[in-house]
Parts: sequence; structure tokens; C-alpha cells
Amino acid sequence: MQFGDHVRCLRQQRDLTQADLAGLLEVSMSYICKVENGKLSNGEYPSERFIKRLSKSLKANEDELLLLADKVPTQIRKRIRQRPELFRKLANCSRRELDELERLLDTVV
Repeated sequence: MQFGDHVRCLRQQRDLTQADLAGLLEVSMSYICKVENGKLSNGEYPSERFIKRLSKSLKANEDELLLLADKVPTQIRKRIRQRPELFRKLANCSRRELDELERLLDTVV
């Protein structure tokens, strides 16, 4: 699902109009419309700061919204910088290997 489609779906699940959401976020309704329709200038996504506010207003998962907007959440970005070699290895894992690692992590964490 695309970022804007997901935002629209979340907004509708909360029974909010575009005007309602714009009011909560203190932005114009046309900006919300552009976000939902993927019509921001140069195909850009909203800022990380805006997405964090959006996630709170919609009671949505902040990390999921950030990732849909092609932004890496701050905590994950820090971990990647600390252990880049580990993330390279993860990127090369098969789905089965990732599932096994996830099960292992679930028992440890």
C-alpha cells in the first residue's frame, strides 16, 4: 500500500474528514489532499516531523508510516550506524532465515 492510501485509510477508520485531520495537524485541507493523493511537489513525502504528528493524530504506528514514506525511523537508523555489517548480513538473508532469526529474537527479547 502506498503512503497516501494508507493515510486515507487510517483517517477514514477514525471517521475523520480531510478538514478534521487538517485542523488537528494545523495544516491546510489541500495539503492533506495532496498527501493522500501522492501529489506533493516532486513526488516527495512529508517531513519526518509531520509524519510523527500524523501518527499521533491517527493513533497509527509511527515506524510503519515512516517506512511507507521511505524514511528510516530514528532508532533504526542509529542501530544501522552502530552495526552496519549486521544489517548487510540481514539484507542477504532468505525469507526462511529471517523467519528463523525472528523466532530466535522473540525468545531472547
